[in-house]
Amino acid sequence: MTNPLPVLLSTLSAILLASTAMAQSDLLIYPAKGQSPEQQARDSSECSAWATQQTQFDPTTPAPVYTPPTGQANTQQRGGAVRGAAGGAALGAIGGAIGGDAGQGAAVGAGVGAGAGAIRQRRGNRAAAEANTQSQANADAAYQQALADYNAKRERHKQATATCLQGRGYTVN
Repeated sequence: MTNPLPVLLSTLSAILLASTAMAQSDLLIYPAKGQSPEQQARDSSECSAWATQQTQFDPTTPAPVYTPPTGQANTQQRGGAVRGAAGGAALGAIGGAIGGDAGQGAAVGAGVGAGAGAIRQRRGNRAAAEANTQSQANADAAYQQALADYNAKRERHKQATATCLQGRGYTVN
């Protein structure tokens, strides 16, 4: 039976190198004092860990993802004129009955009610559209701020890693 320890160590080294490479992908590191690739990988990993501790930012953390505001469903109301006409007709019929012609009163009431219902519906739809637009603008601004914060923290981590590597004899750009 073979010893699994070398395979395990090899696998862990590959994972460590991959995560270090991912975290250092935007740094150009030159071993100015002739450090071996293994030493450079070790130093890069240790410096990245140190930078994470110093900045409280883990470079493997994914960037923020835009989340659209909830409740953005079509809030357009329909049927305002019909509801207004029905209510107007009922009131018109009552008023017309008092005046002696319920049918004429219902017809006039239906026309007035339809117009009023349509106006209420348009106002409500306009207010809902404005609220949706404001909600979208707020979500956009929150995302832009979160992304700016993330990028600033990522840049600070990169600077800390570069400082550490320079202290260990590497030229870093």
